[in-house]
Order: sequence, then structure tokens, then C-alpha cells
Amino acid sequence: ESGQIPFWETLTNVLFLCPLQKFLSSGESKSARCDDLQSLKDRQCPEDKIENPRGAIVIDKDTPVTNRKKDSKEKLKPEEITQIQPQKLTLTLRSGEPQTFSLKFKRAEDYPIDLYYLMDLSFSMKDDLENVKNLGTDLMAEMEKITTDFRIGFGSFVEKTVMPYISTTPARLINPCTGNQNCTSPFSYKNVLKLTDKGDEFNRLVSQQQISGNLDSPEGGFDAIMQVAVCEEQIGWRNVTRLLVFSTDAGFHFAGDGKLGGIVLPNDGKCHLENNMYTMSHYYDYPSIAHLVQKLSDHNIQTIFAVTDDFQPVYKELQNLIPKSAVGTLSSNSSNVIKLIIDAYNSLSSEVILENSRLPEGLSITYKSICKNGVEGTGENGRKCSNISIGDEVSFQISVESQKCPSHGKSEVIKIKPLGFTEEVEVVLKFICDCECSAEGELNSQRCHEGNGTFECGACKCNAGRIGRLCECSKDEVRTEDLDANCRKDNGTDICSNNGDCVCGTCECKKRENPKEVYSGTYCECDNFNCDRSNNKLCGGHGVCECRKCICDANYTGSACDCSLDHSTCLAKNGQICNGRGTCECGICKCTDAKFQGPTCELCPTCPGVCAEHKDCVQCRAFDAGEKKETCERDCSYFQLITVKDSSKLPQPTDQIFPLTHCKERDANDCWFYFTYAIRNSTKEVYVVEKLECPPGPDIIPIVAGVVAGIVLIGLALLLIWKLLMIIHDRREFAKFEKEKMNAKWDTGENPIYKSAVTTVVNPKYEGK
Repeated sequence: ESGQIPFWETLTNVLFLCPLQKFLSSGESKSARCDDLQSLKDRQCPEDKIENPRGAIVIDKDTPVTNRKKDSKEKLKPEEITQIQPQKLTLTLRSGEPQTFSLKFKRAEDYPIDLYYLMDLSFSMKDDLENVKNLGTDLMAEMEKITTDFRIGFGSFVEKTVMPYISTTPARLINPCTGNQNCTSPFSYKNVLKLTDKGDEFNRLVSQQQISGNLDSPEGGFDAIMQVAVCEEQIGWRNVTRLLVFSTDAGFHFAGDGKLGGIVLPNDGKCHLENNMYTMSHYYDYPSIAHLVQKLSDHNIQTIFAVTDDFQPVYKELQNLIPKSAVGTLSSNSSNVIKLIIDAYNSLSSEVILENSRLPEGLSITYKSICKNGVEGTGENGRKCSNISIGDEVSFQISVESQKCPSHGKSEVIKIKPLGFTEEVEVVLKFICDCECSAEGELNSQRCHEGNGTFECGACKCNAGRIGRLCECSKDEVRTEDLDANCRKDNGTDICSNNGDCVCGTCECKKRENPKEVYSGTYCECDNFNCDRSNNKLCGGHGVCECRKCICDANYTGSACDCSLDHSTCLAKNGQICNGRGTCECGICKCTDAKFQGPTCELCPTCPGVCAEHKDCVQCRAFDAGEKKETCERDCSYFQLITVKDSSKLPQPTDQIFPLTHCKERDANDCWFYFTYAIRNSTKEVYVVEKLECPPGPDIIPIVAGVVAGIVLIGLALLLIWKLLMIIHDRREFAKFEKEKMNAKWDTGENPIYKSAVTTVVNPKYEGK
């Protein structure tokens, strides 16, 4: 309302603007000038006057990606190698209109590598130190298979030099190890060797290192990682592939743990190396994981965590939080460290992940990847491609869209780069916030009430302190209640019908989220979206809504334009409207008799049927029989009777263009007769077969013979069954008798009547002597 911001700057997804002064009708706000092209044409805005500024893409720097072989005689400097194309673009953005450009990435062969080996030198890593002493030359030999430009550095860490992380007694500060072990004084982080291409120097300096010790199990590795990342000059990082190998057999302290030692200041993320030693470990807390992620990303460092098997789960979780990092299993004595580094490097370098710098407010960016073998990715997967080999080329479709103009300035810069790489794409953003007609604005125009505004694009842009469509009112001089009276319809209580704002005594209607829905009228009392609906469509889809009333198209009527005046949908097959059984209302048959149904009243579920209805009349007229034989002439003269010799002569439905019904009925003598019933041009016709089809009478002799034969056969069957049962019974009785006979036992002892003549006497005293 203040008029300080052009109305089109606040709109998104609006395509066209009509700058004509008399374009707006009563009650419409300034923003009603912006609409789609067809709507503006429909509202009589000349097409040659409609403005539609469009965005554009300009490629400012487009150096092709580098194509060369490892054994090439030409040795390029790191800054001469290009892996991403284009390098700089300028996008001109209009609100709601995305601009899409392609970005190409190709892994260059023989790309330089800087590797910094950061090792835990607490006492538990004593045997690991022995195996790392020859790491320089051995790793150099292996890395020559990948690149001819390789540099290696070494650093070590233990813990913060305060209690309770280390023992601060004088003797323990000199030698923190127990027994006869000779250990060096504890330290937080030491840069032993700056990045160099001399593997022998690496071996020599690492051989001079001594193990140290601390009290607690977690180590201060995060302090060391932070210093390695931010101290670029001391470490010697180049703008090439940067690898940080973090070797340990323990966990880690992170932000907040410093409170145990009385350290409460957050890590400042700055370099504090003096004579290659970290000097502020006692002053600043450990960095947080998020802080490390930011610094590693800012300095394009890819991290390889070489940890023992016991701490794999911990560092796997850490890997999920740090982009472009890998975890490898370190053997108990670090004997497999070279293979671990090679495998981790291949894993990291085979994946490219795009990231962008912080986006301005209201700006969005989407990615689509076209990876190896044509595999496409969208959403978060659109940012990355995997399984990329050296020499493989992948591309990304990047779409940038602005939803509003920036609050400060009209240009912004964002950067897009692959994680872990120094190369980046610079994208300069310019915004279209004004139409061309605004350049022709008339300052202090008399069309804006005595020069109180700038007249541009057909509307007044009011000066400070002025309001109204023509800037005719002053904010400080008018009384709101006086002006509101002019915005009330019929002296009612609602200002602008609650659909608008009263600006300087004139209603300016509100805008809807849907630009096609508008309020209009002097008091914003009209709209084009509150009319009656039919089939969930405004005005049934057959009219337009004007001031809450439907203006119907031709052949439609009704409050929702849902009543069709076309009667073609009511025509039955016989050409009659609703079969002569109803009226056509809004294109739908309304049957006069409730028993008839269907789109054209052709169905009658409760009717007896055509055949049953005309059966008696056909029978009396064709065969002089049936129930209506006596009243045939009176009741059955309503149709024309035609006889045919057989049923094949009857009319067929496929031969007729009018309804036809075939009938088959039975008379009192169980004889069948066939006929058809049809209505041709309002004349009812009945075709009937002249001969009845009667069933033949029964043959008596076969029936009698069959009955007698059946009786005889049944009798014989009964006799046979009885005889069979008797035989079975007799055999069972005989078998029972035989069984009892076999079981009989005869006594074979002495005859009880027989008495022996011999008497035997035994002397009881005789002992056989």
C-alpha cells in the first residue's frame, strides 16, 4: 500500500504484465496487472503491449576438461589441469522461472596427490610405529602406479597436556611410560615432516620418533586433524588431491570433553603451530564434529580413518558424518597400512559428490546426475556419481530457481564444486526485478495526484508517506474512520465486504493464492469462484462465474449450468423420446410410470414381460383358443397378425431397425407356439408360426412290458438274495458245529468201577536198611 516496492516484485510464478493505465477495473489491486498470457488477452490487453522478461544463461569461462595420459611427455602443473567444465557462468533469473545448465566432470589421469600421515603415538601404538618407519619409500613405490606427482608428510599426536588426560607429576612429564620403557614427553600434536616428495626423508624422520603415553583411552586426535586442515602453509598443502590418513587404535575426544581439564573455550578453528608444535591445546577445547566437517570441506581434504577392528563401528558412524571419508581396518601392528591407503584412495576417488556454497534467501537448486553407462539420479542422488574410473566423464543437470528478488543488491555469487577437489564453478546470479516499462517511469507525474508518485507500468508508485491508487492521500493527514465509510456497501459494517482493504477511501481487493480466483466490484462484493458447482466443477464446467452467478453456455441452464437442453441423450432406439414413457429433463429421462427404468425408460423389472402380456391374444387370434377366446375380437384387435410356416421364417432382430421380441409360449394342451412382437412406425406387428409344436402321446405296450419285466426281475432278485442268505447262514452253523466238535476232550483215565486185587502195605518205620 505504501507504494515503495513495485507490485510485480512481490509476485512469484507470474509470467506477463499489462502496463495499460485503464486496464484495471473497479476494486482490482495493482497486482491484477500480472497474469498468464491468455487471461490478459481475454481482458483486452493488446499482445504487443504485454511484457514478459525472460531469464538467460551466459557461459563466461568454458575451458575443456584435460585429456592426457600418465606416460605423456607433457607434465602439467596442478593449476593447468581441468576436471570440471564450465568454470564460470552468469545466470539471469526471474522469480518462478528456473534456469538449467550442464556441468561436466572428468577424472584426470596422473593427477597430483598430497598425503599426510597423522599417527597416534600413545603407548599402545608402539609396534605400529616400527612398521611405519619404512612407509615413505614403500608408499612412494605403490603410488607411482597412480601418479607421478606424489608427496607425503607425517605428523603425530597424543593428548592435551593437562590433567586428567596425562599425569602432570614431574617424572611422568619427562617419561610417561612405566617400567623400563623409554618414552618421550607427552604432546598434543607435532608436525614432524612437511609434505615432500622424498620418501627417504620420511623414513629418516619417522625412525627418530619415540612413543609417548597418556592416562585415558580416548585420544586428542581431533585437535591434530583441525591443525592439519587449517595450517596449509606449515603442512605444505598444494591445490591438488589432499589425503589425510588418521591412524589410531583408540577412540577420540570431542567438543565438551575439555571441561574435564578445566578448558571451556570453544575451538577457534585457527592455526596455532609454533616450531611445528600445537601450543594451544591447554587453552581451546576439542573441536566438534560439525566444526571438523566444515574445515575439512573448506580445505578440500579427504580423510582416511585407519583404525583397529575394535573401533570400526565408532569410526563408521563418524564416516557417515564426514563427506568424502573412508574407514579401513588397521592390523594390530599396522603391517597392512599401504594396502589400506590404496584401497581407501580408490574408493574415495571413484565417487564425485557436488556441493554448493550457501544459497541466498529464496533461492533453490536441484541436481540431476547422468553417470557412467547412462545411469541417472535425482534428489540427493542427483548430486553424486559412483564407480568412476580414471578418464571417465560424467555430467550433471543443475537447475537454479529464485522465488523472490534479493533484499540487498541485484546480484549474488554461489560456487559449486566436487567434494575433495579444489576446482569449482562460479555462478554469478542476476535477478530480474523490474519490467522494461519501469525504465520509462515518469517521476513526480501529474497523473499521480499532483506529482506525489512515479507513474510507471500503468500505475503510480507513491512517494514516501503517500497512499492510494493515485497517491491521493497522506498517511499523516487523513482519518481512517472517515475514509472507511466509502468502503462500506449500503452503509453496512463490513469494510470492502471483508474481501479487501480500504486504501484512501477506495477498496483494493485481496489477492488469492490461485491467481485465477479474483475478487472484484466497487466493494469487492463479487468474485469468480463462489458460484454453484456440479460434479465438483465450477458452473458444471459449462459456464463462467461472474459476481457469484453462473453465466451458462448455449444449450445449458440452471444455477450450476448442469441442466442440458440437448434431448439427444433421451432418444430411445425406436426414435422416441424416453420410449414414449417419460419426459426429457436436463438431458435425462424422467419416467412417468415408476415401473419403467433405464436411460430411456426401456426397462421394466416388475412387468410380466412382452411374451406373457400378448400370449392370450396371439393364441385366440391364431389358434382360436385360450382364455380370451370368447372376447378375442374386443380385446385383441390392437395388433396386426401375420402367420408363417415355420420358426425360421420369423423376423430376426438383426434384420430390423425397430425393437423386436421373440416369444415361446405353452397352451393348455402342453403344445408350444412361437411368435414375435414388434412395433413398426406405431403399428404393432405379430408374426406367429401357424403350426403348434405338440409333444407325441405315450406308447402303452413298452410301458406295460417294462412294468411286468421289472416286477419279475425284482422277484427273482429277491429270491436269489434270500437263497444266498440261507446258504451263508447254513455254512456258518456247520462251521460252528465243526469247531465245537474239535474242541471236545475225552477222559482217558482208569475205570472207576475197576478194583485191583493187589494191596501194598508200607512200614512207616522202615528206613531202607
